[in-house]
Amino acid sequence: MNKRNLDILGNFNILYIEDEPELLKHTAGVLEDFVKNIFAVLTCKEALSVIRKNRVDIIIIDINLKYENGIEFLKELKYDLGYDIPSIVATAYTDTDYLIDAIKLKVEDYIVKPINLKDLLNAIHDILLPIVQEKEINNSYNMIKTISAVTDGKQVELVKFILKNLDDESMFNYSYGDIMSHVSVSKPTVIKFFRQLSEKGILTKIQNKKYFFNESNLPDPSEEIDE
Repeated sequence: MNKRNLDILGNFNILYIEDEPELLKHTAGVLEDFVKNIFAVLTCKEALSVIRKNRVDIIIIDINLKYENGIEFLKELKYDLGYDIPSIVATAYTDTDYLIDAIKLKVEDYIVKPINLKDLLNAIHDILLPIVQEKEINNSYNMIKTISAVTDGKQVELVKFILKNLDDESMFNYSYGDIMSHVSVSKPTVIKFFRQLSEKGILTKIQNKKYFFNESNLPDPSEEIDE
């Protein structure tokens, strides 16, 4: 199998639930070098608080917590609270009943403790890779649709820069000066381009240096766009 590119993990948040403090600290210490944020907690109550306050992309949870069951917590999240978050379950036991429950719950992966960190990182990668690929495809299509709304070569470079630097909420956080330091373009060109996108409802100014990119208003590239 080809070597996995673990760099893709850097844009994602991981929630890790483990009731053994030393194992929690050690594993989280390794993961934090690869992911955007690692939320390491001892209990399901703490985990739920994290989920309610932060974006969580993957949950890693020990099945046999001291006073709780990881599978039951995942069931509660999915069926009672409506959180459908990809999950990896870990257990010190190769218990068939737990495995069957995990399969029924459609848990993405199952790891036997003691955890092999390389295997864990590979499992995280394999879960996130389709998400990354889908986002790349979506960005490419959005670029095509946005470029269809402009004809100037400099504006095409601006489109690429904007799409590359959108955050997870489709926000673009750059000033005109910031843009010009990255793209060889004049301020009047930037202003004109932003006005065009604003008139089409594609880019909305929220506040100074903060714009919302609304992909739902992107034109169909098969349709002719009037300048």
